[in-house]
Amino acid sequence: MSAATDEQITYLELSEEGGGAHKFYEVRQSGAELTITYGRIGEPGQARTTAFPTAEKAAATAAKKLGEKVRKGYAPAVRGVRQRRAVTRRQIVSTRSTARQAPVLWRFRSGADAFGIFIGEEHAWVGNQAGDVYTLTHDGEVTGRFGLPDGVKCIVADDYWIYAGCDDGRVYDLGGKVPRVAYEIAADVDIYWLDIHDGVLGVADARGGITTVDHEDEFQWRRSAAGTAGWMVRCDADGVYHGYSSGVSRYSARGGEELWHTRTEGAVLFGWQERAEVFAGTSRGWVYRLAKADGAQRARYRCDAAVFSCAASPDGRYVFAGDNSSSVYCFAADGTRLWKLGTGCGSAYSMQYRDERLYIVTTDGSLACIDASEAAVREAEGGRLPQTTDVKAAGWERIAPGAELETVSVAQAGSLGGVEVECVQDGGRLRVRVTSAGFDPSWRVQFPKDVRIAGARYLVAELHASERGGFYRARGEIKRVL
Repeated sequence: MSAATDEQITYLELSEEGGGAHKFYEVRQSGAELTITYGRIGEPGQARTTAFPTAEKAAATAAKKLGEKVRKGYAPAVRGVRQRRAVTRRQIVSTRSTARQAPVLWRFRSGADAFGIFIGEEHAWVGNQAGDVYTLTHDGEVTGRFGLPDGVKCIVADDYWIYAGCDDGRVYDLGGKVPRVAYEIAADVDIYWLDIHDGVLGVADARGGITTVDHEDEFQWRRSAAGTAGWMVRCDADGVYHGYSSGVSRYSARGGEELWHTRTEGAVLFGWQERAEVFAGTSRGWVYRLAKADGAQRARYRCDAAVFSCAASPDGRYVFAGDNSSSVYCFAADGTRLWKLGTGCGSAYSMQYRDERLYIVTTDGSLACIDASEAAVREAEGGRLPQTTDVKAAGWERIAPGAELETVSVAQAGSLGGVEVECVQDGGRLRVRVTSAGFDPSWRVQFPKDVRIAGARYLVAELHASERGGFYRARGEIKRVL
């Protein structure tokens, strides 16, 4: 321990070899106040402060917390000696395709290699390794730009809500004007991929683990697969589908029990899902089509190189794939290859099909829109291509994440049209609950993580200051998740 006369600080670290845990735990006691900070080594981490009746009570709690960590393998360390561990990023050498050029309608260069893509009813989203997320219309007009603190691994949607998973271990809600932290993954999880269904987040990691977290950012369950490198996770109401070095497994959505496992030829490098099937692309050039019910192989599709992305049409008629040689493929449901064309802008890390268009994000950072209609493909195979529009994003400033909180009185809340909420002690956690008339308590409400923390602190202060308690309104940020 060290520090000034009335302050005691103990700093511990747990750093394992081979991509294991790399995290810190600090306990700071100042009189009767105890502040615990924890997170990944080299990052600020999360801090929680608790006031105790006496300094002795605070010291006893500090000793208990430190003892628990030491028993788990933490040891005293000096902050700053160990550095932040580099996150795992897919590294490939992308070669130029020898196939004819695909009919690219428009292309947007985001500025860095890109994994994240989501194509919604109104917008296309792309997120790159520089932390930039852009929104565009389906015709290629830039409409917005967010700036996240680290590289974007993927962009996923849950009904109306859009989330971006980043290399800083956080998942950001992009549904408002300003990004907000919605989930924070455990400090020892090196995120490879994310998916979300009905507010429950599935996380696949570098060590082959699969973790689920609910809409209030609480851990649900975690399983370790018999393999590594979980590049695929897809979630629905009944299951979590996990693809890694040994194949694809299905776990129960509620309890995490393994329901089936299907081995694949080659490690799984990407996955897609439709209503009754999942699709897995592998390092040996195969795309597997598996039944969700039992993992049975319904078909598989042969590419000429490692498959880094795949997708399907909603009716299952077409299956698409992208390899590490800058080619994209289209197959009929039975496995017949219909065409292979070159992207002209690198290898497709991720892809999505919508309304006869195939959208890809690539190793050179492009979001490209390919006309996948039968007529356009026939023209391209004959060497006749559309004029590709080169989309620009000049003048768009990055909107960074925020956690500012607007507070109002109880009387003001009604007149301003806001939603009244209160802070509730539930076991060892402070929770935010909606109190406005007409709200159905069965709805799951998710507040951005930093707003939840700030709101809880504010409300605790108000509860001490007023018999009526405190309320706050986060303008435009209160959400109903189904």
